[in-house]
Formats: sequence, C-alpha cells, structure tokens
Amino acid sequence: VLSDVQVHEFVAAAYVLDHPFGLLTDTLAITGARPSQAVRLRVEDLHDHPVRPKLMMPKSAKGGGRNRSVKKTERYSVPITAALSRKLKAAAAGRADNEPLLLQSDGSPWDKDPGQYYHRQVGKAVTAVGLDPNVTMYALRHSNIVRMLVRNVPIRLVASLHNTSVAMIEK
Repeated sequence: VLSDVQVHEFVAAAYVLDHPFGLLTDTLAITGARPSQAVRLRVEDLHDHPVRPKLMMPKSAKGGGRNRSVKKTERYSVPITAALSRKLKAAAAGRADNEPLLLQSDGSPWDKDPGQYYHRQVGKAVTAVGLDPNVTMYALRHSNIVRMLVRNVPIRLVASLHNTSVAMIEK
C-alpha cells in the first residue's frame, strides 16, 4: 500500500517515461481497477460529465460460478476526476466509440495481459521515485482500496467500486 504522495510520484514518473503508459497508470491509480479491466475500456466507456465524470469499467469475470465470458461484457460505474476525464477525452479524440480507450505508445491496444508490455516501465517508474523495485501496478489498486476504507467509505461500496467482494477486502 502506497501513500498518496507515493501514488502521485509513481503516476508522474510513468508520464515522464511514456505518456500512454502514464495515462494507464493514472487510470489505475484513480479507479483502483485491475490492469486487465482498464485495458478493455472502450472510448464509449468514458462519460465526460462536467461535474461527475465516470468510466463504465468492464468487470473482471473473477469469482462466482457464472459464465466468465458473459461477466466480461458487463460494466459498472466508477467515478473519476475531471482532470483524468480531460486527459482520456484528449487521448480518445477522433476514435470511434467501439475502439480501445487506452493505447500503447505505438497506437496498438494493450493485450489482455498488459503486464507483459509494461513491466519494465513499472520497474523504471518505481525505481525513479525510490520505491521498492518489487512494487507492481496492483499496488495502485490496493492503495486505492485502503484510501477509501481509511476515509470511512462503507466497505460494501468500496467492494462494489473495485469489482470485488467484502470477503476479499477483509482478507
């Protein structure tokens, strides 16, 4: 779990390395989503409301006995900052609604296993800001969850916003 300052530094270092990687990192830090979920966002999933912007995040299809392929098509609302909304809107300019929202620096979509593409960049970013080299993108998710709990956001709401269960958070 990273402090707010460490999260901010991690995101800033990611933008310095590569803007599209920074945008992915920023999205993960603000939403607390799993990388595999964020890379499945489409342009149409960005709702750039002037006061309450949000992303319609794809579900992870983890847990439970329901059909994974059906769950992966479901989406849930996650609030984002106006600043992230502006960055995502600019990045998506000129693209069709069904195209990926987040792209790699060469313009290609992230794969369903994005870690294989960004793991070296994560290592460079965390090292640049003095974090343990073993810190991964999941630290952003865990930090987001803990930040909400510390601010007394009800655990059921935290679980819902992170597409997980109360039991998993309690573990």
